[in-house]
Amino acid sequence: MRMILPPLRERRVIQRHLETFFRTHKEAEFRSAVRLLTRFYHLRMPRIEWFEYLDWGKVVGKTYEDGKIHLVHPENWKNGRKYNSERQWIAAVYHELGHYVLWADAERKADLFAARMMRGVANGKESKSRLQRRAERTSG
Repeated sequence: MRMILPPLRERRVIQRHLETFFRTHKEAEFRSAVRLLTRFYHLRMPRIEWFEYLDWGKVVGKTYEDGKIHLVHPENWKNGRKYNSERQWIAAVYHELGHYVLWADAERKADLFAARMMRGVANGKESKSRLQRRAERTSG
């Protein structure tokens, strides 16, 4: 399966924004990172809610089909965890954003998929008439 990703330069900018947010907790940094990603995929900004913990501390985030994302805030991620590195938190954020990108606007994506699958494919009647015209040109 091919994945279309933002260019490397843009991914580095997104990474820098997430790293800065993890260290400083400035909401604008996180929003900038998510905005760059959603702009690349032509999606709306997801609704993100911050929590101290999710599922008794077992998960970092949860993405719902309606585009809502629940994430554990970095301040809380750093406390009381065996694995609490910045890199792991950022990987988990990317994971949840991946769910959002792949699930977002599913109805529109399905319609677009169906339209593209049908583009250029002729129904049975057109195919026969094309074959008849081709046969007439070659025989005449």
